[in-house]
Amino acid sequence: MSRTYCIPGVFFLFSAWFLLFIVSISLPSFQAMDITRVHSSGGVANNGDQAFTQLRLGIWGYCVDFSSGRQCFNTGAQNAQVTIGPSWTRGLAVLPVACCVAFIALLLSISQHITITLVASLVSFLAALLTLIAFAINIALFAYVKHELGTLSISETTITGPGFWLTFVSLLLLVLAGCTVCFGRRRDRMAGANNNSYQLNGPKTGFLSRFGRN
Repeated sequence: MSRTYCIPGVFFLFSAWFLLFIVSISLPSFQAMDITRVHSSGGVANNGDQAFTQLRLGIWGYCVDFSSGRQCFNTGAQNAQVTIGPSWTRGLAVLPVACCVAFIALLLSISQHITITLVASLVSFLAALLTLIAFAINIALFAYVKHELGTLSISETTITGPGFWLTFVSLLLLVLAGCTVCFGRRRDRMAGANNNSYQLNGPKTGFLSRFGRN
């Protein structure tokens, strides 16, 4: 594939894969990479005597900031008033799958073979589709948490976390990568067709030359 398209395509795919990789680590291992974050004044009691000031929801679990410190769990968030089931966060497991598919597309995009670059473009779009599904789940999780906590008579602010926006950026990068690799393959194919073309018409000669001697 032409370097004009190869280098940007590989860069887009690498960036998308890297962002999806760090988002896939998520909570509780990577506590800063949450999908939805809730800031509270501490009006909701948990475990009978503690009130949380911050709630972070990630792919593999959630973390809660109490007055005594932060605690992380591998299940859905729950207190006396609100329950957020594990399926709301574990449904985001499609993100690691998208990360793996993006990595495969990255490896394929390095090849100079026209057929392999076509496959790389298709795999990039597949990774973009999976990331789009994950981003839709991100939006659903944010909307659900905001609605559930809105029913409580507390002062709270529900915002999107870093993982939410990195997923969106990864989606854009995968679409750009797929288009770039596809355009590069198309250009190489047209260039190859031009190189293999031949002249159909011979040199022009006069009418009387047809009757000349060989």
